[in-house]
Amino acid sequence: MASVVKFGVQNRTLMKNSLCFQKIKYEEKMFIHKNIKDIENTPQKAGKGVKMRMLLSLQECDNFAMRTFTIDAGGFMPLHTNAVEHEQFVLSGKAIVKIGDKTFEAKKGDILYIPAGESHSYATIGDEAYEFLCLVPKKEDCIKII
Repeated sequence: MASVVKFGVQNRTLMKNSLCFQKIKYEEKMFIHKNIKDIENTPQKAGKGVKMRMLLSLQECDNFAMRTFTIDAGGFMPLHTNAVEHEQFVLSGKAIVKIGDKTFEAKKGDILYIPAGESHSYATIGDEAYEFLCLVPKKEDCIKII
C-alpha cells in the first residue's frame, strides 16, 4: 500500500528593483512511499517475456517516471525508438543490448543512457531474467517498433 503525505515546500524569489528581499510561497507537494511487492508486474505486448512495473508514474511525479522492466530468460524486447531519453540501471541478469549501431553485453551494475529517438533492443543471455530500472522524463512519448 502506498503512503502519500502532503507537506509544504518553501519557494524563494529574490530581487525586485535591484533590492534583495525574500518572498516565501508555500506549495503542497506529495511524499510517496511504496513497496515494489505491491506493484503489479504487467506483461508487455512487444517482445517475448517482457513485464513492466510502474514504480512512480508521470501523474505522481513532477519531472519523471520510474519503472522496472523484467525480460525473462530466453526473452527479448524488439528494436524500437522512443521520443524521450532513457536512463537505466541494470538490477540483475545479462542481455545483448543494441543502441543505434552499437551492440554490447549489459549486466548487473551497468548504467545506460539512451538518447531520445535512438533505436534500441534487448535479448537476454543465459538462464537468468534481465531486470533494469528505467527513468524517463515527463514528456510525450511515442514508441515505434522498427
